[in-house]
Amino acid sequence: MELINSSLQTLLTIFILMNIFYFLSLKFKRKDVVDIAWGLGFLIVSLFNLFLSHDFQQTKFILAFLIFLWSLRLTIYIYLRNKNKKEDFRYKNFKNSYFSVFLFQGFLMFLVSLPATLYNRFDGGVSFYGFVGLLIWVVGFYFETVGDLEMFFFKKDPENKGKILRSGLWKYTRHPNYFGEVTMWWGIWILTIGSTYWYLGLIGPLTITYLILKVSGIPLLEKKYEGNKEFEKYKKETPGFFPKFW
Repeated sequence: MELINSSLQTLLTIFILMNIFYFLSLKFKRKDVVDIAWGLGFLIVSLFNLFLSHDFQQTKFILAFLIFLWSLRLTIYIYLRNKNKKEDFRYKNFKNSYFSVFLFQGFLMFLVSLPATLYNRFDGGVSFYGFVGLLIWVVGFYFETVGDLEMFFFKKDPENKGKILRSGLWKYTRHPNYFGEVTMWWGIWILTIGSTYWYLGLIGPLTITYLILKVSGIPLLEKKYEGNKEFEKYKKETPGFFPKFW
């Protein structure tokens, strides 16, 4: 019963957040504000469930801090990336954005955040896996942060318009930021192994992995570059996800 209650409370929190951002999207006439909600939402969910926790173990604060760093970095990056630019092309074809964009992403947020939610609401516990998960998270954070920064500064240079970034982390994988994103969430799940419902938390990293590899991440982005000769060459020489250093 407690598991159901915590799930419903989390869903309600996300529902309220997504409705706020839906009305903001109407005000600013751009659906991609949902990307800001995505970053902030995980932090809000994490802090909400930490506040309602049975106990305040040190590892729960460490987990909350990891999500805070991820959320802060992503929110700032998306804001700077979208500032003074047209709406993200990925959202233009959505007619009923309330259900297909905001509520749907809210539900995905609930699934991806499950490891942290379950860890915070029930007995967190400390185990060897916590250290392993933390190391894996650091690797993911490095790839996502550095990859996004490299792309940000590459696109800022007018001389690079129409070109493909193939240096830095981008020479090892076509999507270092996506690799980092997935790696971080697997790190967070591994950190929670040993707690009461750690096996249910597996839904989180599986969801984000499937989304990025098969749905809205790599497939949708690479479709934009279909027919680009430089990208086709890049695609043949560079892995799509897992980095290749040799």
